[in-house]
Amino acid sequence: MTGFVEKPEPAQVPGLVHVHTGKVRDLYRNEAGDLVMVASDRVSAYDWVLPTEIPDKGRVLTQLSLWWFDQLADLVPGHVLSTELPPGAPADWAGRTVVCRSLRMVPVECVARGYLTGSGLAEYRRTRTVCGLALPEGLEDGSELPAPIFTPATKAEVGEHDENVPYEEVARRVGAETAAELRQLTLAVYSRGRDIARERGIILADTKFEFGWGTDGDGRERLVLADEVLTPDSSRFWPVDQWEPGRSQPSFDKQIVRDWLTSPAAGWDRGGEVPPPELPAEVVERTRARYIEAYELLTGTRWS
Repeated sequence: MTGFVEKPEPAQVPGLVHVHTGKVRDLYRNEAGDLVMVASDRVSAYDWVLPTEIPDKGRVLTQLSLWWFDQLADLVPGHVLSTELPPGAPADWAGRTVVCRSLRMVPVECVARGYLTGSGLAEYRRTRTVCGLALPEGLEDGSELPAPIFTPATKAEVGEHDENVPYEEVARRVGAETAAELRQLTLAVYSRGRDIARERGIILADTKFEFGWGTDGDGRERLVLADEVLTPDSSRFWPVDQWEPGRSQPSFDKQIVRDWLTSPAAGWDRGGEVPPPELPAEVVERTRARYIEAYELLTGTRWS
């Protein structure tokens, strides 16, 4: 049993139709047929959307994604049309709302890894491969890979795991030409993000992207970068000055939440049927501060 501890009711806004409630984002469609994406302050861990929110988290994710879309504009078009608040929208939507192109989404999570950790490390320890790609002997948790690799995954519903798949499976699902383009774009965007982050004292260990097909003004379809981009929710960011292969790395994300949930203080059985408890105020504030720190380091802008 996983999913939402308490599934929120979507806001009712004139001219908008609610389409989907995700782990973090709520999607609406406006009268022009564009998508309106609202990033909430919800936080998920261990396939649960927790009952406690992290203040400002949705705004941080939105503003950081917008900054990254600007940094990547010469590599791939983005889905953003406007950041104007729809008429009649709740005041709380300010700073967390994006009006974006309606795309035909590719049914694949496009993951790039430059360092070995997480599910990639688990597979490597079993087979010395990640998504079927052979890797050298002797790598540890946190090791830098000889070169970034494309390790796609299937998209999962709320409460379920994404599943790593080999490149050949992506080619089977979307066609060889599209699979090759997805791999090229994913590694190009990852490499740009890695280099920018490194200049700011942050290692971009891995990240995932979503792409969809959109139509140009001339009617030609092309791949468009969508959803969130290079945020602490979609990426592993590590401090350069604390990187030490062979152990778990400190990160700019919700690891504080995961650590507390699996600690004796939480009193929660991750493998049981009981939903996770509310987060204590200290865990909430430390997590909020970590998200803001990532934003400020990457953009060079003070959060306000």
